[in-house]
Amino acid sequence: MDIQLKQKKYLLPKKYWPWAGGGVLIIVLLIWLAMTNFTSTLRVDRRGLSIGQVSNAQFDDYVSVDGSVVPIQVVQISSEEGGVVQEKVKDEGAHVSKGDVIIRLSNSNLDLEILNAESELAEKQNMLRSTRLSMEQDQLNNSNEALQLSMDVKTKLRAYNHQAALQKEELNSREDYLKAKDEYELAVQKEKLIRKRLKKTNELNRSQVEQMGSDLASMRKNVELVRERKARLNVRSTIDGEIGLLDVELGQSISPGQKIGVINDLSDYKVEAQVDEHYIDRVHAGLSATFEQNGKTYRLTVRKVYPEVREGRFKIDFTFSGARPKNIRTGQTYYVDLQLGESKKAIIIPKGTFYSVTGGSWIFVLDKDGRKAYKRKIRIGRQNPQYYEVLEGLEPGEKVIVSGYEGYKNNDILILE
Repeated sequence: MDIQLKQKKYLLPKKYWPWAGGGVLIIVLLIWLAMTNFTSTLRVDRRGLSIGQVSNAQFDDYVSVDGSVVPIQVVQISSEEGGVVQEKVKDEGAHVSKGDVIIRLSNSNLDLEILNAESELAEKQNMLRSTRLSMEQDQLNNSNEALQLSMDVKTKLRAYNHQAALQKEELNSREDYLKAKDEYELAVQKEKLIRKRLKKTNELNRSQVEQMGSDLASMRKNVELVRERKARLNVRSTIDGEIGLLDVELGQSISPGQKIGVINDLSDYKVEAQVDEHYIDRVHAGLSATFEQNGKTYRLTVRKVYPEVREGRFKIDFTFSGARPKNIRTGQTYYVDLQLGESKKAIIIPKGTFYSVTGGSWIFVLDKDGRKAYKRKIRIGRQNPQYYEVLEGLEPGEKVIVSGYEGYKNNDILILE
């Protein structure tokens, strides 16, 4: 009797079982991935951390800078003329008044120019004197000639009138009459021509003298200018002050316009400071500042903001608003608080080195029991030497890690031990 085995039927044929098993494994893996937290965790020693409190408090909008006292202005010392240093009348540190001689220069070429100019001037003066004497003699001769011509005309007129009277009475020949008439008319014409010539000669002489006088005045002016150049070999102070630098030696050759030193104007002082470029859009002329010395508070005002940024800092000048400290000296350092805005309530956290890593975009925030710290995004606003203003991401009462993050900047959770 043959026994027939009845084959079991499955919902899924055996040939599909491997595919089904693989599908189940994929589903399980996906569920596991969804339920697993991949955030990186690191255990850190609590004792090496600086923890700050988030608070809602008064935020003073200022920045502290180191200020250095300098003269209100510094004037360069330079020579208008070139020459060789002959004498140092004043030295560094000396107090000078406006017009005081600081150094004396010598210039042999300039000395020669003066001699030549004076020699030419003397020659021109002698020439002018000789010309004037010659013209005066000519004028005297011309006057004498004009006088003789005038007398000749009068003589010829009398002879002509006499011949005319005789001719009227028919007591002379007509030839004598016409001769007397012609001689008279010739004398008149000759006098006119001579007087015209003398007038021209006088005008020419006058013009020549005027030209020579003008040339002489120009030469005198030239001599004065050369003498002024000679006087400028004495390099003088242009202000009252103190010589801060004098970089010359005896026998040294100095070029025109060459800078050889500086004079400090001690009539007043200013304070120079370097400010972090973070504040460049907020610092402008007119802002107020203060500093303390020997228990007293002194006020300053921003006078000038320099546009150039060097090595992450820019320069500003302060002037005093009111009293100056006693015994103020160039080179002194003041610790200045520069007021950037009004004081007001804000959410703040203590400043710390975490900022150099995060740039203020995130921070580690402690949980309620203080055993863990979680990375959280925040937004920082203003800052002063003590606090950061927090615009978003933190609430008053929370605690944050403000020390450096170099060892765990890539972690999301810190376990504090």
